[in-house]
Amino acid sequence: MTATGTTLVTGATGTTGSRVAAQLTAAGHHVRAASRHAAPVPGAEPVPFDWYTPDTHAAALDGVDCVYLLPPVGDPDPVAVMLPFLRQARTEGVQRAVLLSASAVPEGGPAVGKVHQELPGLFGQWAVLRPSWFMQNFTGAHPHAVSIREEGAIWTAAGSGRVGFVDADDIAAVAVHALLDAKAPNTELVLTGPEALSYDDIAATLTQVTGKAVEHHQLSYEQMRERLAAQLPLEFAEMLADMDRAISAGAEDRVTDTVQRLTGRPARTFRAVLERELRRSS
Repeated sequence: MTATGTTLVTGATGTTGSRVAAQLTAAGHHVRAASRHAAPVPGAEPVPFDWYTPDTHAAALDGVDCVYLLPPVGDPDPVAVMLPFLRQARTEGVQRAVLLSASAVPEGGPAVGKVHQELPGLFGQWAVLRPSWFMQNFTGAHPHAVSIREEGAIWTAAGSGRVGFVDADDIAAVAVHALLDAKAPNTELVLTGPEALSYDDIAATLTQVTGKAVEHHQLSYEQMRERLAAQLPLEFAEMLADMDRAISAGAEDRVTDTVQRLTGRPARTFRAVLERELRRSS
């Protein structure tokens, strides 16, 4: 890969896409920032892009060497719209693809897991990022962050299960290495922070850092599904509630050294990220 090539970043205004675009442009790389309304992204070339509007795909791919793939949000079966785009990308000369998946979704699993399964057969250079749950879920527009601000509460069906929450900035840093390093990873990369925390731990840290009391309320699977279904399609709500149930059984209780190995620095702690995000918003 060369510094003069063009990298297409889909979801360029989102949590990870915006950070990937920012880190690439800061390093002097040409970025085509794809979003539904071609929103301006500092230092990047904006382009309109919608997974469900194939007419937007050719212009987005023109002259692109590598692509960062953010699946369509909330789609329980994104393979139907992503595979035609990926085949077109290969035909147009894209050499490397880096897909954002999730630690809870294995290769061949539901949703983006099916895209993960197809990616190695489409590109000779590739990587699948499988980050744990984002630390930014507690500070941005995520339902957890909203309920923290409005109710002083986090609602889950995760019980006392622990999660290796990871900073979105660290995810983006790994993505940039996966996109631009001379040798492609050609593997999946499970990303976590430096410690596995329960939602009780998260609530305690939020209380300590913000000075405002935050409690974790434990729900049953059925209660969590219904709470999510009030705002999301039922199938997607069920999938998220299932993930909470898996957390309660220990599925996300792990820590990896992937951030350290690829970036050369330790993954950030939740306390450090929370303090940083509060400074940014003040």
